[in-house]
Amino acid sequence: MQYRKNKKGEDISLLGYGCMRFSKKGTGIDIDKAEKEVMEAINNGVNYFDTAYIYPGSEAALGEILSRNNIREKISIATKLPQYLIKSKNGIDRYFNEQLKRLKTDYVDYYLMHMLTDAGSWEKLCRLGIKEWIDEKKAKGEIRNLGFSFHGNTETFLEILHAYDWDFCQIQYNYMDEHSQAGRKGLEEAGRLGIPVIIMEPLRGGKLVNMLPQEAVALINGYEKKRTAAEWALRWLWEQPQVTCVLSGMNSIEMVKENIRIASEVKDREFSEEDFAFIEDLKKAIKSKEKVPCTGCGYCQPCPKGVDIPMAFHCYNEIYQESRSEARREYMQNTAFKQQPASASYCVECGACEKHCPQGIKIRQELKKASKELETPFYKIARQVVQWFKLW
Repeated sequence: MQYRKNKKGEDISLLGYGCMRFSKKGTGIDIDKAEKEVMEAINNGVNYFDTAYIYPGSEAALGEILSRNNIREKISIATKLPQYLIKSKNGIDRYFNEQLKRLKTDYVDYYLMHMLTDAGSWEKLCRLGIKEWIDEKKAKGEIRNLGFSFHGNTETFLEILHAYDWDFCQIQYNYMDEHSQAGRKGLEEAGRLGIPVIIMEPLRGGKLVNMLPQEAVALINGYEKKRTAAEWALRWLWEQPQVTCVLSGMNSIEMVKENIRIASEVKDREFSEEDFAFIEDLKKAIKSKEKVPCTGCGYCQPCPKGVDIPMAFHCYNEIYQESRSEARREYMQNTAFKQQPASASYCVECGACEKHCPQGIKIRQELKKASKELETPFYKIARQVVQWFKLW
């Protein structure tokens, strides 16, 4: 494993473990499976583990794994304050203390203001006394580093970046999002200020691996350097010195081992002009097929009417990137065959989802298009049959 430094000169592994996508078992997390994967990562040098208050079961699972193996001191925990739920300073304490209990720890190494999308969110926290609260927690050693995670446009990111003496920040960034959200401009400004940058969604929720159009797959297979789609995406990120750590939502031993291999082998400034040109060709091939830039992050959920928005967009994109029949089959399995159907057509256009979408997607508009493509007459009949005969 290789490492880059935080502001204090401490090592952060190039590869970070994103704990949002732990495998599920029944209604909860498969803790035994997650433990094997987490321990494989730790034993091979990964020292940065990212979770959040709103990731169902994630904080508690990570805390249990670290407690079982008595290795809290070997790694750094990053978790996030759900600032959008905060109404008072007492609320800040309540959420933070609950997180410490879940994580079975008395301190957090990297604490983030979760999903700042505008300067007003930070200003609201300031009015509630967040700066004094942070100073107090840092003085007690309960918070070691303070940062924020961001979804919004570049100008807003720069405004928030300059609004406080941050220890680090976290942004969505990958070769498809090079000039959206915080973007390269935001990344480089953070680097200029000496603020470490943690990368989320490096593979766009797996779409830069599992949902590539055939043209993109052919480009990767035909290029002289034989690397996987994931390896190209990760190496492109680490090519940039302002990138401190790249999070990966690893949920298999094979994925853990492969990502560790890449993070151990990558070299500084290893891309040639041909490599950069190849990435540009890859971007063009992907953009030619994608309909909705959804990463599957789930911030739009839950829908008041039960619509599975990420699944609808996943299948809608799959129609154009992979196979129409497979997309419709997957959509039927995951929406019509449920006890409470999650069909896109159940959208009542309340707009609650759009307030939370990091990508700024016009969800109501796109759900109509997805419904038209995915909900065929056969789908509607099948959904009704499932409900009549309770086939779930």
